Amino acid sequence: MFEIIKTKQTIGFMKLANPATWLSLILVILSVVTLSINWLNWGLDFTGGTLIEVGFEQPANLENVRTTLADAEFPDAVVQHFGSSHEVMVRLAPREGVKGQVIGNQVLDALTNADFGNVDMRRIEFVGPNVGDELAENGGIAIIIALVCIMLYVSMRFEWRLAMGSVLALAHDIIITLGIFSLFQIEFDLTVLAALLAVVGYSLNDTIVVFDRIRENFRLLASDTPSDIVDKSLTQTLSRTIITSGTTILTLVSLFVVGGELIHGFATALLIGIFVGTYSSIYVASALAIKLGISRDHMIPEVVEKEGADQDAIM
Repeated sequence: MFEIIKTKQTIGFMKLANPATWLSLILVILSVVTLSINWLNWGLDFTGGTLIEVGFEQPANLENVRTTLADAEFPDAVVQHFGSSHEVMVRLAPREGVKGQVIGNQVLDALTNADFGNVDMRRIEFVGPNVGDELAENGGIAIIIALVCIMLYVSMRFEWRLAMGSVLALAHDIIITLGIFSLFQIEFDLTVLAALLAVVGYSLNDTIVVFDRIRENFRLLASDTPSDIVDKSLTQTLSRTIITSGTTILTLVSLFVVGGELIHGFATALLIGIFVGTYSSIYVASALAIKLGISRDHMIPEVVEKEGADQDAIM
């Protein structure tokens, strides 16, 4: 098997467990404080608004379209290509007392009066704030259900101490990611919500790989301390972690750079989640299992004695 890091010497990850725990607590507290002050910069998927799709005779320059709409008193317009360079999607926050059809006509008039050639209205939709509230609520419920199901799964596959560590690590990743989005007021839409759920799956996969090795080493290395076993397990899986995280990060950086404004939030959430998730697999999930008293006895399956096993066989 190809390995980036080949070392016979075990890396002492758990020597930094206490400082890392304090760092995680500080980051989580700061994230909660930021969320309580700024909350999130909800996108139109959650706040409601008007979505307008227009077609241009010539390839549309998005910067010129944004400037034209800003001059027409739509400075908050989100403009992006949709399907091809001739089609543009415009998203606008709701205007109190103004119907979506009226807003669509104003946008079309502004673009028609500018030097864009022939402009056609392809589609106009209005998303009410009630729909946005329902999406936000359902998204939060989806994340909570995912965490509960993960805890049940890890409890059955491993042990409750490891399950508690994995769930708290996932909650740690989500809270910090949301805190960064709140701090920098990055728009939070449905693509970001999908990215958060992907972060949960990615972080869990990394944690499960580490936990598998920890369970195996607890059974093989009877004389080592839990901290030593965790260090050896993390060292043995380090190459796999670097390869997986590195290739994923390269892909996400490419998406962020050339993918366009539509998926900037998605790529940003995943980039943050991968960095934080890799860190939490080591210093939250594994370290917390040690603090909860994980030992070799918890990793050895109980032998169930069959009925009549203590009796002599009948010849």
